[in-house]
Amino acid sequence: MSVAIDTRPGLARALMPRLTGRMFVHPVFDYLLIGGGLSLLVSAIVLWRGGSSITFSNGFMAYIFLLSNSAHFASSTVRLYTKPGTTRSLPFLTLAFPFATLAVLTLCMVFAGQLGPHLQALYLTWSPFHYSAQAYGLAVMYSYRSGCALQPADKRLLRWVATLPFLAVFLNGQNSGLHWLLPDHVFYEWPALMRFQTSAFLALGVLTCLSPLVLMAKVWRSSAGPMPLISVLVVITNGFWWFVLPTRGAFVWATVFHGIQYLAIVTIFDVKDQMSRPGNRHGPLYHALFFYGASLLLAYGLFKLLPMAFFFAGFGLVESWLLVVAVINIHHFIVDAFIWKLRPSDSNRRVIDSGAFTSVPVATSA
Repeated sequence: MSVAIDTRPGLARALMPRLTGRMFVHPVFDYLLIGGGLSLLVSAIVLWRGGSSITFSNGFMAYIFLLSNSAHFASSTVRLYTKPGTTRSLPFLTLAFPFATLAVLTLCMVFAGQLGPHLQALYLTWSPFHYSAQAYGLAVMYSYRSGCALQPADKRLLRWVATLPFLAVFLNGQNSGLHWLLPDHVFYEWPALMRFQTSAFLALGVLTCLSPLVLMAKVWRSSAGPMPLISVLVVITNGFWWFVLPTRGAFVWATVFHGIQYLAIVTIFDVKDQMSRPGNRHGPLYHALFFYGASLLLAYGLFKLLPMAFFFAGFGLVESWLLVVAVINIHHFIVDAFIWKLRPSDSNRRVIDSGAFTSVPVATSA
């Protein structure tokens, strides 16, 4: 039996734009910063140099964190108030939730010994899920923008593929996940549980490497395919951050690049929204600098000034800093779930569809 393979040049030329994907800015920018390609290049250096040997002074790293990770936490709040229509559509989140967050933070400060460890464990458990949700959301965005109309079953499979790193960290993480929910003595009294954790972590690591490629092949064979490579890259990169860098003592770089990834995409969406406002008189660079500047100022206030305010109010400096960081993370996770929802009438949807190969009227959430 012979199999005919279509090698027509026209077919390859038609597939390549969809396989490369429709970018928001430029392939170099999107693949390196949003797709995570730059983080893989840095990670290669980390592995070559032995991980923790690539270090800088504490003062220098403090600035790096402020400019990337801290600013990315603040940017979701800035986006909440600059995104068109959020005050009207999300009144509790925009008007009452900040005060509720401060009330919870103050309560945890008062009962730091009882509530503090659980607040820390909650944010440490939620964090890898947030990373996975961001990878899933970006993969869906680029698929839609590139004309890949993911079917509901494929979207569910993509979500599970993106969630594998979270499951691994939940089972094997320290001071979070399973170690938070179960008493410490359980792990010592049940050696089989510890062996299961190790085996499950390795198995999930292998699945994280292989499943995006299997998913890509499955979607390609369907009526929706092919998925753009950047959608697969962003999922693989997130898995690489959680499975490789922590074992090399270099997870700090994953947090930095996660922040850069988020800042890049949220700034793009905000700039496009501001440019489309009636009466706009400024260019993209002005809006990008304004958004990032506002995020940076808010980050300084949240991470530097707010802990000092609690310290001057009589609380301990260490618990003030630790609990403020935990609450800021949780606030970011909650706000993020609302500002990235994709609905036909939402401004996010208009940004994705602008310049897209096709418009896919399917609602989802990042």
